[in-house]
Amino acid sequence: MSLWQFKPVLSSFLQHADLPFAEALPEEAITQAFHLAGVPTKPSAPQDEKIVYTPAVTLWAFLSQVLFKDELRSCLAATARVVVLMIALGRNCSDNSGAYCRARGRLPLMVIQILTLQTADNCETLVPKDWLWKGRHVHLVDGTTASMPDTPENQGAFPQPPTQEPGLGFPIIRMVVALSLATAMVTAMNLGRYEGKETGETALLRHMLDRFKPGDILLADRYMCSYFMIALLQELRLDFVVRLHQARHSDLRRGRRLGPGDYLVVWHRPQRPEWMDQATYERMPETIRVRQVQVQVQEPGSRVETLDVITTLLDADTYSKDDVAELYHQRWLVELDLRTLKVTLGMDVLRCLTPDMVRKEIWTCMLAYNLIRKSMLEAALATKKKKKCSPRELSFTAALQKIAASWSTLTVCSTEQAVVLIAVHLEHLAAHRVGDRPNRVEPRANKRRPKVLKLLTKPRQEARAELLAGIAE
Repeated sequence: MSLWQFKPVLSSFLQHADLPFAEALPEEAITQAFHLAGVPTKPSAPQDEKIVYTPAVTLWAFLSQVLFKDELRSCLAATARVVVLMIALGRNCSDNSGAYCRARGRLPLMVIQILTLQTADNCETLVPKDWLWKGRHVHLVDGTTASMPDTPENQGAFPQPPTQEPGLGFPIIRMVVALSLATAMVTAMNLGRYEGKETGETALLRHMLDRFKPGDILLADRYMCSYFMIALLQELRLDFVVRLHQARHSDLRRGRRLGPGDYLVVWHRPQRPEWMDQATYERMPETIRVRQVQVQVQEPGSRVETLDVITTLLDADTYSKDDVAELYHQRWLVELDLRTLKVTLGMDVLRCLTPDMVRKEIWTCMLAYNLIRKSMLEAALATKKKKKCSPRELSFTAALQKIAASWSTLTVCSTEQAVVLIAVHLEHLAAHRVGDRPNRVEPRANKRRPKVLKLLTKPRQEARAELLAGIAE
């Protein structure tokens, strides 16, 4: 096996050329992405064959860090996995992580972004029609945050909230993510500061609208509900389903009644916000028509009994009130997907020490997440003929565990062995279904008591100095 080939990267994620979604991210596409970034993917001289951390090996090792947590996520652990790979290939390799860290730093962010989004786009195109909502592509949109090591570089790019004293907080990055309702893959993402001008979730969403195609539907929570967001989406021929913002009150008496709790209402253009220039404001329509659907919440334990859903799906014959209510009910899936990213993949607390590497770490997590989801698509499609199965019914944790278990093995075994192992993993993965727990209600409380420690009220360096000086706390 050549260390310049990207095939091991794909095979480690249970991929081979004969699977249904193989064309979503073939080896040639990875090579092309590196070419666009100006990174050579072939040895240009005989001595290049001796290079250990080629782009392929570096990407393979970087992705491996996402599959593990705690100590196994470190650069030293990734280097150890490379050492195992080199020995299996009959080569020697130092366990000094410095060479790997430098190679990882040279890995272009653009390549990781291209591969992440290309995988999602191609899988979205290849999914069966019955996995779509009424034949349409729906994107779940939500925002979240992650913290990172408290270094001067990270504080400069992603400063901690001003309510925290210096030295007592951590830099925070804000993310707005769009995930496919059909595949659960990340289809778009934008990163920004936690606070400051044009750093809110709606601002970050506006700058990623070009990622969606005409006819797509965006599904979001009420924070995203605004006149100008709906107007911008309509301009791009995108539909919107969102809960009515608590600050907006509609006079339904002036609306056209389509049925019980179903109205067409007209919104008038408000004053120009600070973030919008005059030319864009004048381009916005003076009025927009939206549909307001009143949804009754029957689940015991719910915090509300009714909620109002705003949508641009105005055709009540094609999209009934129950259809809109059922679609908004699925918005909760984005919370589960974000929990998968932050908890299962450990993206809640990042490890990198500089802003550039923080961005690469986040996008690498997204790439690994999409590739894991791709294997779940193949497992679901393989069992579709036997028993109808949606990829969202399969366990992401089980998929992660199977990929991690055979991570190094699949890179060195023969093609025949790899095909058999991948087939076995996909067959077993299809049997790991997520429990059907409709309208589940759980108290927001922990049973296991954490260890009680005092909160750090001063920079750690000062607290350590006081301990050394014998000053009692």
